[in-house]
Amino acid sequence: MYKEYNFKCLNKETEFNISSGVLLGDDIVFGPNCKLISIGFGSFLGDDLYIDVPELYIGDYTTIHRGGTIHGYLPCRIGHNCWIGQFAIIDSIGGISIGNNVGIGAHSQLWSHIKFGDTLEGCKWNKASGLKIEDDVWFVGHCIVSPIHACKKSMLMVGGVITMDMEENHVYAGVPAKDITSKVGKQFEIISIEEKQEMFNKHYQNFLVINNLTKSDYQILVVDKINKDRIPKETVFNLKDRTYLPTRTELEYKFMKYLLYDKAKFIPIEI
Repeated sequence: MYKEYNFKCLNKETEFNISSGVLLGDDIVFGPNCKLISIGFGSFLGDDLYIDVPELYIGDYTTIHRGGTIHGYLPCRIGHNCWIGQFAIIDSIGGISIGNNVGIGAHSQLWSHIKFGDTLEGCKWNKASGLKIEDDVWFVGHCIVSPIHACKKSMLMVGGVITMDMEENHVYAGVPAKDITSKVGKQFEIISIEEKQEMFNKHYQNFLVINNLTKSDYQILVVDKINKDRIPKETVFNLKDRTYLPTRTELEYKFMKYLLYDKAKFIPIEI
């Protein structure tokens, strides 16, 4: 299937696992170190990307915009529903793990190594270590990130340079970045399940109206617990843990794209 796409691969032995619903731009180059490339359902990779890591895993509905670079010696993992802006640099020399629902703004740089000066001459700055980014982290844009641990729902404001671990649901800004949560508040606030249900219903109704559909055209079901053994006719959502049981229909694809990225993000449960 991947042979239908207009990309260039410099390693003839690279294994591609590209799901349906994936859109790939022009002039994407997979380098000689690529051995395994896996791209999840509904994801989009823009023009002029250069990718050269031994293994790249991208989840469902993740967007990587044009002009970026993903390189390194170790595998790079990018979760579901991630958004990576134009001209971003993702360095996996020390290894990088990016969770679900992560936003990486345009021109941001994520680094997992530091080395250049001659060690023979005594330079001591030569190190590679893993960069771990948990779910719902947001690097707003033009950010520079060292090999840190960014805990879930943490946030780095535009132009920030972060050199320390980021605490859960804390907000950072500046060069070097400092914790400003006490001044601006957290990225996420607590919303009751009743409020979530009301907001989600509104999103669903708006989607139907915009697309001139009725509930019989595209049906959804909201449950407290998803039964993985059940083969659904409609898309099943769990608002508590933000999961859904996909049907992979065209209307479901449109609905999920409608929700992304600022309305709602759900993680697929495979049958």
